Amino acid sequence: MKKRTLLGAAAALSLLMSGISPTFAGPDEALKMLATTVLSKGPNGEMPSSAADISLTSEELAKIKAMKATAALVFHYAGNDWSQAQLAALKHQFSEMGIEVIAVTDAGFKPEKQVSDIETVLAQKPDIIVSIPTDAVATAAAYRAAFEQGVKLIFMDNVPAGFTAGKEYISSVSADNYGNGVAAAHLAAKALGSKGKVGLVFHAADFFVTRQRFDGFKDTIKSDYPNIEIIAEQGIGGPDFSGDAEKAAGAILVSNSDVDAIWAVWDVPAEGVLAAARAADRKDLVIITMDLGENVAIEMARGGMIKGLASQRPYDQGITEALLAGYALIGKKAPAYVALPAAPVTKDNLLAAWKEIYHAEATAKIKKSMK
Repeated sequence: MKKRTLLGAAAALSLLMSGISPTFAGPDEALKMLATTVLSKGPNGEMPSSAADISLTSEELAKIKAMKATAALVFHYAGNDWSQAQLAALKHQFSEMGIEVIAVTDAGFKPEKQVSDIETVLAQKPDIIVSIPTDAVATAAAYRAAFEQGVKLIFMDNVPAGFTAGKEYISSVSADNYGNGVAAAHLAAKALGSKGKVGLVFHAADFFVTRQRFDGFKDTIKSDYPNIEIIAEQGIGGPDFSGDAEKAAGAILVSNSDVDAIWAVWDVPAEGVLAAARAADRKDLVIITMDLGENVAIEMARGGMIKGLASQRPYDQGITEALLAGYALIGKKAPAYVALPAAPVTKDNLLAAWKEIYHAEATAKIKKSMK
């Protein structure tokens, strides 16, 4: 019997372009491949470079330390596990490089607040800004002002509209968000026995990486699982992503009483889906999400409704961003787009995955919840 493709049409094409066969025996083999292979392209269509290739020699580190450079970290939102992991990694790696972090800001997902944050930070004259734009268009002028001031810009995930790598900014670092969407689809299929009805709670904003996740999930379900039907889609805009997701999931559950699973675009919306499922007394609902936050990990550990997730590797992303800032300081050529592979997580590998993703033991709450 001929094996069928189990990575989705677009994902399979990405693999073929990389010279890798996209044909697998089943979801487990696909998930194994996704843990080491990047499918996403960058914000401007760039092919990905590996984070494993980003490094500095001892001589280069000594040169950077002698500069006594400063850095500012301008977050879209700093109140989640993803941001805190990147913050910890950036501070650690910058300290190793003799770079002082002079500011950390949190825009609360509000573009106008981030514009104000950038203006405030620029008054402190940092050499480096590491940032994730809340809105590619609304923040572009503020980032351009930073570039014109001579600041070296490293971006997380998203880049401002009209910016070119190697010109206005050094590099963009991201997870393989399309690959994470593909992985989440396979995890959903495993949990459902490759058949059932699925609802989607997606990010309604025009945000590059969350759209990649949505596309990866849908492409794979449609391409690889003919007995799984996507029957509802609800967008959420935030900033109350948990509350918005609870309303969206509630609407799906009311209008589609036969829905078997709901996919949520990241862990905070997944918490809202959990709340909606509990309110509807749908303890049988399968929930699949993206990113390994503590609350969803606790639900997974206790054998609850969250059956799987595909995570970014935020700590390693932070390390990579700091190293690329070092490239900028010494004029070392940097790749335009650097991506880290997906990290598929289920209850079976939860504790090991937490350690791999956060470079720390799972929290006491997670361990206590593990059954």
